[in-house]
Amino acid sequence: MLVPAAWIVTIGAHVGVVSTHAVFVALVVMSVLLAAFFLASLGEMPGVLRVWQYVIAAGLPVTLAGMAGLALRPDSPLVAAALYGWMLLPALAYVPTGTAHADATLRNLYLGAATLSLFGAGLYALGHLAGVSPTAWMVAGLVAVGLGQTAGIVTAVRQNS
Repeated sequence: MLVPAAWIVTIGAHVGVVSTHAVFVALVVMSVLLAAFFLASLGEMPGVLRVWQYVIAAGLPVTLAGMAGLALRPDSPLVAAALYGWMLLPALAYVPTGTAHADATLRNLYLGAATLSLFGAGLYALGHLAGVSPTAWMVAGLVAVGLGQTAGIVTAVRQNS
C-alpha cells in the first residue's frame, strides 16, 4: 500500500536511514502516479469521491513543490510545505468522507483517521517550534499521520471490496 509506504519512507528520512535522493525519486514516482490517476479518474469520481479528486489535484503541485525544494536544498521551505500539505490534504478530506456515511462505524473510522492525522500534524509542528528533541516529536507526529491515513485508506478498501 502506497500510503503507509510513503510515511515509512518519510520517517526513515527523518531518522537518517533514507537518503534525500531516495525521497526525491519517491516524489518523482508519486507525481507521475498522481497525474496518471487524476487523468484516468476524470468523470469517474462522483459524490464524496470528488473530494478525493480534489486532493489528488491539489496534491500534485504540493508534491512538485517538494521535488523542487529537494532539488534546491533539503531544508527548503518547499519541502516543509509539501510535507504539511500531505499531512493536511487527506486529513481534511476524511471529514466530508466520514460525514457522508450514515453507517456510524464508517463515519467514526473516517473521522478518527482525520483526527489522528491532524493530531500528528500538530505533533510534527510542535517538533519544529519546540526545538526540544524535535526529531522525537516530529517522528511521533509522522507516525500518527501515517496511522491515521492508513486507517482511512484501509477503511475505504474494505468498504469497497
